[in-house]
Amino acid sequence: MMKRCFAMKFMIRLRNPKEAEEFVHIASGFDYDIDLKTGAAYLDAKSLLGIISCALNKNAEVICPKGSDDFKKSVSKFAIA
Repeated sequence: MMKRCFAMKFMIRLRNPKEAEEFVHIASGFDYDIDLKTGAAYLDAKSLLGIISCALNKNAEVICPKGSDDFKKSVSKFAIA
């Protein structure tokens, strides 16, 4: 039987390397997987190098497990509508 995975998704924008560093620091404090999607690329949200090289100053979709409200609240300053 196939296991269903439900995800929470929201949009962010990291405008400079300092914001990227702060976002990665916050994401690294959570035990579950967190991804960023920019265009066709999926990135590990805990990888500073990946974010700086592919997601800096772009709109990115955060994909994390459903019920990750504590994480979403922690990074709300980067959220966009």
